[in-house]
Amino acid sequence: MTLEDVAHIFGLPIDGEPMSGWTDSSGDFLQNQSIAIFGREPGVSHSSKSYMKLTWVRRIRDAEPLDNKESIRRYVRCQIFCLLGSTLFTDKSTAYAHAKYLPLLFDFMRIHTYSWESACLVHLYRALFRAPRYDRKEMDGPLNLLFVWAWERMPCIALVLRQTLQLAEIPVAMRWSHSKRTTA
Repeated sequence: MTLEDVAHIFGLPIDGEPMSGWTDSSGDFLQNQSIAIFGREPGVSHSSKSYMKLTWVRRIRDAEPLDNKESIRRYVRCQIFCLLGSTLFTDKSTAYAHAKYLPLLFDFMRIHTYSWESACLVHLYRALFRAPRYDRKEMDGPLNLLFVWAWERMPCIALVLRQTLQLAEIPVAMRWSHSKRTTA
């Protein structure tokens, strides 16, 4: 799988700034970043180590009044954070997202400049590297990316007959989302 595949499947731009920096897993970091990004402090039950519950973030998003610019920005940041945790950088549970992505959402005008697809591909390769270890029971990472890539490249293993799919548009992953499944 290449960067071009990720861009084609998820519809993300290939060019962008690298996503790098230090990661702080302290409770203070999580609290401060949460207040800066979401305007609220997560309760003890809404975070775990350096991870945040996506259900809590979705509740914040859904409660935003959307009546001013900052409220709309908080809504968009919540939506992007949920997308990062549920699609691009998933963990085994898909219920949490790592707080290390919060600083990338702080400057609203720079969010679109990052190379999200390259970080997603790195996350997938790291998950594939770790998967065969003897102490692993499950695999994490953006498996939806891996599945769509495999279905597009090897139609014989796809859950949906290629003839029944809509024409491929970008993002290609959308054409697999609401198709009738087959056991043939």
